[in-house]
Amino acid sequence: MIKHSFNVRIANSYDVHAIMQITKQAFKQYIKLAGLEDIEALNETEEQVLDDINNKIVLIATINDIPVGSVRLAINETEKTAYLSRFGVSMDYQNNGIGKVLMNVTDQIMKEHGVKHLYLHTSAKVFDLIRFYYSRHFYIDSTSKEKGYIRAKLIKDYE
Repeated sequence: MIKHSFNVRIANSYDVHAIMQITKQAFKQYIKLAGLEDIEALNETEEQVLDDINNKIVLIATINDIPVGSVRLAINETEKTAYLSRFGVSMDYQNNGIGKVLMNVTDQIMKEHGVKHLYLHTSAKVFDLIRFYYSRHFYIDSTSKEKGYIRAKLIKDYE
């Protein structure tokens, strides 16, 4: 068994390219599983990623200093809510606990900021993702087809 050295940290401007690669790889798989043609995540620019790094909490996970996962968190301090987006793990490193580690750090950050509810959207048809989020104590609040496919709005309560 290979020993992995996990690390999760706040991303910086030097991480833009790695985050874009992780996002593109993860979301190519996502659209395949969800039966989609395209999705915004595959078309974002370096400027958009850098804007997220500057205006949100962007986490990057590494194994032995290799970027392998990322997630973006937008916290609304006034309402004590947050929105999770662009959660992804590189295909070569999936099922190694990276997603769980990223979510554990996310939970810690939510508690530090006094967040009461964390929201996200995902395809209702991707069973493995729904199952993963359920295992992390999210629940489906609603579904919509506003983006052309069945998207589930999931919530995790911290209160």
